[in-house]
Amino acid sequence: MSDQAIVEIMTQALLTAAKISAPILVTAVVVGVVMGLIQSVTQVQEQALAFVPKFLAVGAVIALSGSWMLAQIVALAEQLLVLAGDLAK
Repeated sequence: MSDQAIVEIMTQALLTAAKISAPILVTAVVVGVVMGLIQSVTQVQEQALAFVPKFLAVGAVIALSGSWMLAQIVALAEQLLVLAGDLAK
């Protein structure tokens, strides 16, 4: 296996990890900022008020995009298995 093939595999793996985690991270950041603004405007500093909406929003994003995330992981695994089969020859 050449160095270029190893770099290609690692690049694909990191890009897949970034694509899969992006919807969850963006949702958590956006909801966190909105809840922080609401808390600062209303001067209510309860930690549960920031956690519960973020928890629900991230859960909804996982429920809505879970099949897409799984398809991305399966596609990467298939590519790696094909590459492993080519190496065995």
